[in-house]
Amino acid sequence: MMLTESHRDPFAHAFADLDDFEVKSLAAAFRPRRTTADRVRAALAGLAGGKGTLLSHDETAWASITFSGTRHCVVMEFCGIDAVACGEDLIERLPDHEFAIPGQLVADATIAMVDHRFGAMERLEVTCVLLLLEEG
Repeated sequence: MMLTESHRDPFAHAFADLDDFEVKSLAAAFRPRRTTADRVRAALAGLAGGKGTLLSHDETAWASITFSGTRHCVVMEFCGIDAVACGEDLIERLPDHEFAIPGQLVADATIAMVDHRFGAMERLEVTCVLLLLEEG
């Protein structure tokens, strides 16, 4: 014998119209923190005009008596005439570029290797090496 009797459907919420509910984005609540490597890749992509494709990125920690930091070796590929022009611009601008990476000082930025292939599909592969020092 039930003391109270309800004629309400206990599963009504499962079949309700979803427009009645407020949905908050989980992506904004759990956004991953950007690492130094993420910031290096973003800076190089911006310097390349967004035309390059990242092939590899190796990060190696290093330290001396007075400094500590990381060495980043980034390989980017540029396919097509317009992308290759952006890659050549990256090669020209990288050594003198002033990077803005929080908590890091870019001590050296060089082009270690360039592989330029001509033909029906022009292709440029650029290997950039950046040496970052921790500020502070």
